[in-house]
Amino acid sequence: MKLIFAIVQDEDTDVLTEALVSAGFRFTKIATTGSFLRTGNSSLMIGVEDAGVPTVMNILQRSARRRTQIAVPYSPALEPGLLYMPENFEVEVGGAVVFVLNVERFERI
Repeated sequence: MKLIFAIVQDEDTDVLTEALVSAGFRFTKIATTGSFLRTGNSSLMIGVEDAGVPTVMNILQRSARRRTQIAVPYSPALEPGLLYMPENFEVEVGGAVVFVLNVERFERI
């Protein structure tokens, strides 16, 4: 058995969770925040048998798409002139960060 831990952008969560439910997978969704852009993410914990990993990975690849967006630089509270902050910039977002872990023991109580 495996535990798939997938971090996706909130914008992709609805399509992803609908696809997982349609395919018969159970998961736990946790609201999280990214550190770079400080935007909303969802972290999904998906428990699957080893044979189900390729199917879940395929659903993730189809549902969590990469795209670009304009980011506004985060300005920390510093004295004026101590930090150069660039103008708005384009950054690639979306996709998924996925960890696949071995499960030593699983019980449903």
